[in-house]
Amino acid sequence: MMLIKLGHDPSHRIPISSSTNDRVLRRIDLALLPLMLTVYFLHALDKATLSYASIFGLIEDTKLEGDQFSWLGSIVYVAQLIFQLPVAWALVKLPVGKFTSLMALGWGITLTGMAGAKRFPHLLGARFLLGSFETSIGPSFVAITQMWWRRREQTLRIGSWYCMNGLSWVLGSLITYALASIHSSLKSYQIIFLFFGLVTVLFAFIMFFRMPDSPTEAKFLSDEDKVIAIERLRDNQMGVMSREWRYSQFYETLRDPKTWLWTAMIFCASVPSNGIGIFGPLIIKSFVSDPFKTTLFNIPVGFAHMIAVTGSAYLSMKWKLKGPVLILLCIPPIIGLSILLSFGHTSENKGVLLSGFFCVCTFTGITPLIYSWSSQNTAGDTKKKSTSALIFIGSSAGNIIGPLLFTPGENPAYTRGLRANIAFFSMVILLVIVTSVYIRALNSSHSRRRVALGKNAVVRDLSLETSESVDVFDHLHTGDEGGGDDESESKAFSDATDLENEDFVYVF
Repeated sequence: MMLIKLGHDPSHRIPISSSTNDRVLRRIDLALLPLMLTVYFLHALDKATLSYASIFGLIEDTKLEGDQFSWLGSIVYVAQLIFQLPVAWALVKLPVGKFTSLMALGWGITLTGMAGAKRFPHLLGARFLLGSFETSIGPSFVAITQMWWRRREQTLRIGSWYCMNGLSWVLGSLITYALASIHSSLKSYQIIFLFFGLVTVLFAFIMFFRMPDSPTEAKFLSDEDKVIAIERLRDNQMGVMSREWRYSQFYETLRDPKTWLWTAMIFCASVPSNGIGIFGPLIIKSFVSDPFKTTLFNIPVGFAHMIAVTGSAYLSMKWKLKGPVLILLCIPPIIGLSILLSFGHTSENKGVLLSGFFCVCTFTGITPLIYSWSSQNTAGDTKKKSTSALIFIGSSAGNIIGPLLFTPGENPAYTRGLRANIAFFSMVILLVIVTSVYIRALNSSHSRRRVALGKNAVVRDLSLETSESVDVFDHLHTGDEGGGDDESESKAFSDATDLENEDFVYVF
């Protein structure tokens, strides 16, 4: 175990003042978040290059027909669906920082090579490879977030790197506008592929040398701060990095109903997410004819994405609740899709259609909250990675179907896709309600188990509190001695799952 490696007994709580906690947290944020934000930004940009390329002649030059363009959007997620479970195994067994860096290098090289693709089979093969390498990015970043931050802190951190999807719409649109303005023998979309691919390759090398594989290997922390970085996570009750694949935890993941509730939830959220992501620029193009103006219209859309993600992350942290915030996030997209269905896609209706499209854009806050909700309610190293894998499989399946609900032949209204998306957002609301009820039942079950073992029925979840609140609680309950309540900490750093650990408190 990591604390033993640093010469400390994991069964005894190490007192940490709020000032010390905040100091170490700042060091972790400054060291890791810039790397994670940059790489996820490039990941979002690399996926979005297909949308940008479609505006600047890719469809015409490569002679795409029928639903071939839709399949270029979906094939990335076919690859991700196939490779999620192998990636889960790799994240348990291999150094997470090095593994993620090598995957980023692979997708950067692949994107660079897409500049030479001339026909549909070439593009399809390149997009499949791109998806294969990009499979690791979401699960890796969820695992890194679980490894370094307390449960209270995780939602904002997941939201911050996922927010890069919105920033990619803003900066990506500006960069694409500039790249497409270059006069060259190369096509505009070829320049776009080359630029973003080569930048990704560069940052993959930087990440390889700068991203630590665990707190014990962090060069930016002293040995004392490494201990504090690990001790901060005690109240998470989520176990530690084990480097051992446990089939018992994998099978528990498959038997756990909440795994499938979150998988179904992310599937329903991902169908509209990728459909709108791929066809969004074409929907805007239906009432804004100039391709350069269409690209620039993505800028306010990107800001809407960022506001939705950061606002929902802040609310869920403030309220210490995920379910109600998820339900709130589903309402504006349903309204926006109804507006897009109700008005003709002509320049005369441009204002009302754009307002509807901006309403739809709040859907981007849903996915990171589901990531956060599931990751904060799962313990055990293998189970955490397996749960993430199944959730990302659900996401991939939804992303495969999403673009297929939109076909160029339905331009400009895309009626079938918009109606289907309303139904999927409604399903997300229903699944959130069911999941919340089930989690409440699990907390009641754990409370009864604690009583049967002679423990307190109620465990205060300090992982959701501020460092100042934890200071007050420690002072009231342990005085100046430290030590904490050992009866509720016996499994804090073990590799027990959330169902095995009766002291685990589920988050609503």
